[in-house]
Amino acid sequence: MDSDERVDLVPGDAPCDAPYEASPGGQPWLAAEPLGHLIAVGGSEATMQFAAGPSHQFAADVTVGSLLGIDTGQSLAIGTLCEVARETKGDGGAIGRIDLLGEICCDDRGERWFQSGITAYPKLDSAVVAIGSDELRVIFDLANPNTVEIGRLRQNDAIAAYVNIDEIVQKHFAIVGSTGSGKSTALALILRKIIEARADLRVLVIDAHNEYGQCFGDRAFVAGPGNLKLPFWLFNFEEIVEIIFGSRSRAEREIGLLADLIALAKSEYARSKTAARSHYRPSQADVGRYTADTPVPYRTEDLIAYAESRMGKLENGDVAVVYQRLIMRLNAVRKNPRYAFIFGDAGTEDTMVDILCQLLRVADDERPMAIVQLAGFPAETMEVVVSVLFRLAFEFGIWSDGLSPLLIVCEEAHNYANADQTVGFRAARDGLSRIAKEGRKHGVFLGLVTQRPHQLDPTLMSQCSTVFAMRLGHEDDQKIVRAAVSDAASRQLAFLPSLGTREALVIGAGVPTVMRLRFEELPREFIPQSQAEWGGRLDTGGRIDEHVIATVVARWRGTFTAARPASEPAAADLSLRSDGLPWSAPFRN
Repeated sequence: MDSDERVDLVPGDAPCDAPYEASPGGQPWLAAEPLGHLIAVGGSEATMQFAAGPSHQFAADVTVGSLLGIDTGQSLAIGTLCEVARETKGDGGAIGRIDLLGEICCDDRGERWFQSGITAYPKLDSAVVAIGSDELRVIFDLANPNTVEIGRLRQNDAIAAYVNIDEIVQKHFAIVGSTGSGKSTALALILRKIIEARADLRVLVIDAHNEYGQCFGDRAFVAGPGNLKLPFWLFNFEEIVEIIFGSRSRAEREIGLLADLIALAKSEYARSKTAARSHYRPSQADVGRYTADTPVPYRTEDLIAYAESRMGKLENGDVAVVYQRLIMRLNAVRKNPRYAFIFGDAGTEDTMVDILCQLLRVADDERPMAIVQLAGFPAETMEVVVSVLFRLAFEFGIWSDGLSPLLIVCEEAHNYANADQTVGFRAARDGLSRIAKEGRKHGVFLGLVTQRPHQLDPTLMSQCSTVFAMRLGHEDDQKIVRAAVSDAASRQLAFLPSLGTREALVIGAGVPTVMRLRFEELPREFIPQSQAEWGGRLDTGGRIDEHVIATVVARWRGTFTAARPASEPAAADLSLRSDGLPWSAPFRN
């Protein structure tokens, strides 16, 4: 497109043909016939009077959402037309409100560049023009090693939409949007671009609905209950208490005893590795070496043995009952087959290095991404599992001095850090908040994804320097996003309810100014699809018999170990996973 062509900013309409001419001051951006002139100027907005008459018919093609330029005499101020109204007085002409975003500057050699903010404000009666494709490229077409293309400008689909990868990742980002807006597909696209552009970055995805397992092919390790082991000794005290006692337990006395017993059991395990075990009472020096939060192995058998030993020496029956209740709780959880990923046979081996390599991908350049699919874990353990992942990632960043930069992407983030402080598991909330506030100092970065921004802790949103805002109809959601975005362009969030599928307003550090874009399409095989739901079919393809129901019950109880006999009907084959293997088989590693 030639530089003297004018582009219409309304999708679907043809560009207008008004020619460009230099202004009397020499600026190359004024049209022969401007759209109108300013009748009011404020600190962040201006009001224009549209020109009238047959020679200005092209002004009718400019409407809400269009980018306009205003001649300041030194630069071309850029703003978005956010409101158009008919004057009720005078000749009944049209007026429009323009939100100011930045300005295009020009030097003596004709070089032009865009900068956010206004340094030279326009004056009353300044000319307002519709900007052309060249100006759009000056603002948005910023192809360089730090940027990636993720779609096309909604104003002009001939111009690529670029975002700055380093700014997005290192200063945290958020993706918000209602169900059906294309949020999951947008996340998959952005993550694919990130791992292609930054080979040394590692990515950990908290996948709440098992949607992303197939989105990245061989570049991702997919973890679930079948192949992920999080041994109980890796949990800190608050996390293991949540597993053993639950969130509504009134077992303060048992919990107090457990803290002492865990420290003793950890010391006992360490001592047994260096000397033959002869009794259950380690030296006093060893006892003070570990706390209930130290991530070192211990045995539940030792916990129970210590509890029984103490209980046998007590004369106070009330205290003995407390020990007895504690022992019963320990036996109940460690023998529960649904908790095998925590209390399995290998739970007392020191596998911390292997677990960190598996989850944080520090030793695997071929697969830099780990996807933890939560839908297969017992519902009551999900928040604890997430808490452990947050804590491991953050503390590895601290103790390794940021050895391996890590991006943690948290789907359904409002589940783990709700705006209501009484909702959810406190340790998970604290872990997510710690990453948001301090993670970037240690090479741990955050991506938040939610369809309910108003239910997310607002302090987390405020830590995200780039926001991809997709369609949001709820007024409370819009308010939270608006409060989190400090840019003057946040006023354009009024467009959120009318955004189309795969459209977004991108605001913040990752873009030069607010950008309305349409994400590029992903190949069908990489589009997120939930494996945890019923699949969207109303016909099962066959009958459901007693064996199928028994299979469901066995999976429910965590005791499923064998596939259905070949003689059974193949309809509704719940004994096989989506990869064709029985549910007893491990997930791919």
